[in-house]
Amino acid sequence: MNISVHAEADLNTVSHGDLANAVRFLAVDAIEVSQSGHPGLPMGMADVATVLFSRFLKFDSAHPNWPDRDRFVLSAGHGSMLLYALLHLTGGDISLDDIKAFRQWGSKTPGHPEYGHTLGVETTTGPLGQGIATAVGMALAERLGNARHGGGLVDHFTYVIAGDGCLMEGISQEAISLAGHLQLGRLIVLFDDNGISIDGPTSLATSDDQLARFAASGWSVRRVDGHDPEAIALAIAEERAAAKPSLIACRTIIGFGAPERQGTEKAHGAPLGADQAAAARRTLGWDYQPFVVPIPVMKAWRMIGQRGQVDRLAWLDRYECATPEQRDLLVEGKAVALPNAYAQASKKLRERFATERPKIATRQASQQVLDAIASSIPGFVGGSADLTHSNLTHGKGQVAVRRDAFAGDYIHYGIREHGMAAAMNGLALHGGFIPYGGTFLAFSDYSRPAIRLAALMRLRVIHVMTHDSIGLGEDGPTHQPVEHLAALRVIPNLLVFRPADALETLEAWNCALEAEDRPSVLCLLRQALPTFRSDALDENRVARGAYLVVTPDDGRDVTLVATGSEVSIALDAARLLATEHIRAAVVSAPCFALFEEQAEDYRAAVLGTAPRVGIEAAVLGDWPRWIGADGEFVGMRGFGASAPAPILYREFGITAPGIAEAARRAIARARRQ
Repeated sequence: MNISVHAEADLNTVSHGDLANAVRFLAVDAIEVSQSGHPGLPMGMADVATVLFSRFLKFDSAHPNWPDRDRFVLSAGHGSMLLYALLHLTGGDISLDDIKAFRQWGSKTPGHPEYGHTLGVETTTGPLGQGIATAVGMALAERLGNARHGGGLVDHFTYVIAGDGCLMEGISQEAISLAGHLQLGRLIVLFDDNGISIDGPTSLATSDDQLARFAASGWSVRRVDGHDPEAIALAIAEERAAAKPSLIACRTIIGFGAPERQGTEKAHGAPLGADQAAAARRTLGWDYQPFVVPIPVMKAWRMIGQRGQVDRLAWLDRYECATPEQRDLLVEGKAVALPNAYAQASKKLRERFATERPKIATRQASQQVLDAIASSIPGFVGGSADLTHSNLTHGKGQVAVRRDAFAGDYIHYGIREHGMAAAMNGLALHGGFIPYGGTFLAFSDYSRPAIRLAALMRLRVIHVMTHDSIGLGEDGPTHQPVEHLAALRVIPNLLVFRPADALETLEAWNCALEAEDRPSVLCLLRQALPTFRSDALDENRVARGAYLVVTPDDGRDVTLVATGSEVSIALDAARLLATEHIRAAVVSAPCFALFEEQAEDYRAAVLGTAPRVGIEAAVLGDWPRWIGADGEFVGMRGFGASAPAPILYREFGITAPGIAEAARRAIARARRQ
């Protein structure tokens, strides 16, 4: 339905009930046609969402990416039809045909909201708890931007609709604890407090007092009748003035209006059915056929979608008076650009690494990269999950972010790896920031769901994960990430780097920063390694994914392919084999994903036709793709142990003699075939 809005249309002539019912029944009808979906939340939270959108949310439906808009996050993403209905009614980029194609191939209305797929969706949600945690990052970004650019350019709220499931997930505690600690007063969570989950009443599994829990974490809290529009409006108005983040527990009835389904788990995740859909229409006085919204109601909703034009145009006037640097960070839909100062700083450090060829751990090389470039990139914001002095993620001159000092550029996330990863997604989604954060590679399991969403959303988020192998030594197998490289490498659209020396570390950072549409994980070493390259003016070899380090002059008998610390061991093995007149090429493979993207002839030239040996202090994973079914692998076949790193490498056979023996086996096997 495409209805123009006339200036004389009066929003006050349409009741709140009709506005909310338009949302409810578009959701009900779409789910009925799809025969799939979750009607309970859209029906129960339609009153709350209608009050928010009609009275408070600052947005312009014609410009959904306007930088100073309020952010709205549907953390309970299974209720996606609530959001799609609102986007359609307010004049967003969702047509009635899109609503009718809910959950169908190629539609703009997938089962859960997807950022980048549907205009107006601020973040991909569905895995419960991710939305509220990502929203914490958005609210933090607003405070950081406000401190940098002033209230005239960055001054907005972040609103979240979250359900019981979001608050049961462990990530929610990490998120609300961080938000409360930082006193993110522009964050308002509207809790769909309906007491129902998939299995039945939430009392089956939880007895938490959510208001007490949030209050204990430093939030302003209150409870309200989620079907009383004036009570909802008063609560939102008062919480907007709070100096703390806010939780408004909205007591609602799931499936509100469906006589035999409301208030029960039956309303949660299945269509109402024709009889109950019709009964809900009668109960709520919605005397219209499926997908029909009366013209006065549609006009009123379209006016709501256009109200933000005044705010946006006033903001554009202020934007025109901003500095060029501010405009670069605030342009609608534009990623943070890497300035020439960054390129110059990177080039200077490259020359120093190539000349000095330092023997340092790659985590130390990473800190030197940060020291050199951090101040040159606007919006570059770092942090660590309480491992700053182990991850070495604090660059020279970086200042800690505090609740009373948001102009800083380094965030102490605390021991909240999952919350940190989700918050970094929020920082990137907000715009104006390139976030990075550190932890140990073994703890990537805690971060993985948020890393996966960053890859799905194509966000430039950089994870610095140190202590990347058995090389961390005495802390033992609980901290030795033998399977984590393989687990991360299988995530689509994620760049996983394991650099082998200082130069490769710099090049990996360059790749991660230049990858505007995908996240990166930098897997860095604890132990010191020699810098084996001195090509200061050469191309970024890490950007090719893998490259030849040693190429025998007269052909090769075997190719040794290694990553990270094992490259130096492979070089020693090649020298050992040379004493036996065995010609060994050595390949460094810091990023399998980038190597996969190279032309076939380049990959063939690097890998050669000789038998191959893969070397990595980790499990086999997808190494057979690169070394072939008959290739040898020198690595881990179980967990590590507690001992000094040199002893561990010796005991697990990841040594130059061990690699040489594997090379001999590979050569002998090839000759027998």
